[in-house]
Amino acid sequence: MRSLEYAEAGPLPAAGVLPTGFVATARPRFDSIDLLRGLVMVIMALDHTRDFFGGSGLNPRDVGDPALFMTRWVTHFCAPVFIFLAGISAWLYGSRGRSIGELSRFLLTRGLWLIVIELTVVRAGWSFSLDLRVFVLQVIFAIGASMVALAGFVYLPRRAIATIGILMIAGHNLFDGIKADQLGAFAWVWHVAHQPGALEFGSGIQVFVRYPLIPWIGVMAAGYALGPLFQREQSVRAQRLILLGAAVTVGFVFIRATNRYGDPSRWALHESVSATVLSFINCEKYPPSLLYLMMTLGPGLLLLGVFEQVRGRIAGFITTFGRVPFLYYVAHIYLLHALALLFALLTSGNVAWLVGVLPHHKPAGYGLSLVGIYAIWFGVVLALYPLCRWFAAFKQGRQEWWLSYI
Repeated sequence: MRSLEYAEAGPLPAAGVLPTGFVATARPRFDSIDLLRGLVMVIMALDHTRDFFGGSGLNPRDVGDPALFMTRWVTHFCAPVFIFLAGISAWLYGSRGRSIGELSRFLLTRGLWLIVIELTVVRAGWSFSLDLRVFVLQVIFAIGASMVALAGFVYLPRRAIATIGILMIAGHNLFDGIKADQLGAFAWVWHVAHQPGALEFGSGIQVFVRYPLIPWIGVMAAGYALGPLFQREQSVRAQRLILLGAAVTVGFVFIRATNRYGDPSRWALHESVSATVLSFINCEKYPPSLLYLMMTLGPGLLLLGVFEQVRGRIAGFITTFGRVPFLYYVAHIYLLHALALLFALLTSGNVAWLVGVLPHHKPAGYGLSLVGIYAIWFGVVLALYPLCRWFAAFKQGRQEWWLSYI
């Protein structure tokens, strides 16, 4: 889906010679972007597998359970890296001979389309319910809304966009002390912008905001501002991505060590070294704190630089998912939910808690061990690969308008 990908190369140089890092197809792409996006998409499915198949009462942020903690923690990379790459790819899309107006319209329409998809197709996959009284605004909503915001930002100078992005990422924790209930009639604005929470509308309609927008808009804007780097030679951009990623990662360690700013929760010393380390990296996702974003985007930039040189069968396998992220995202939700229903039916006969928008308490005794969760995750990824490979091949070289939507 172009609205999630945009992974197309910049203008071709003179004499039609492709620079290093471009793939000579009807839809030129950067393999490094597709590979990193594919990697986070694959890892994302692990978190959702744990959601559907994990037992009741588990706390994935328990620093005393390293295996469970890391199973959750590694998936933190998914949303920040994906949205950052969407920003880079938006710049690449616009760089291919399109005007600012054309790019802006594209971002606006695709962003609005994603918001509609969140409220319909994605919602149905998570809930298996047609109850239209409750909605949850999650990552697809955040991506779509960030694109809508970027549709306005693209008229600004690139340095201004970079400044806006960095200020949103680095400065939003200054406002953690402001709570929505202090704002009266404008509480809903703060929930959408900064603080997760529930919105009440007439006729009993509820909207739960899980992904407040300010930090995510900043992440996409920062990615867009970095886009021109991908018109440099492969060796140059790889080196700069690695240096930038290392600087952000070191910056995370330094700021986190001070225990003064960048995350609402402080880390603490524990009896074991492992628990102390896990406390150090236990940063807040809802909304994503400055340190959460530095902790994930720093290594993400490092990997993006390293992936400039990575090839091979495993890389090709993972890259396939990065070329059709929308299809993979929607399909994996429906498949995991259907498998969870089957598992619950066979093990307890109780499936009612798996139907509905709001999460229900899992029955006592339900769930798999981490080994079982990893097995289901691996099986789901393998099962979806043929579909994703077919669709990636189908899209290659085709220009039908509707392919922009799926």
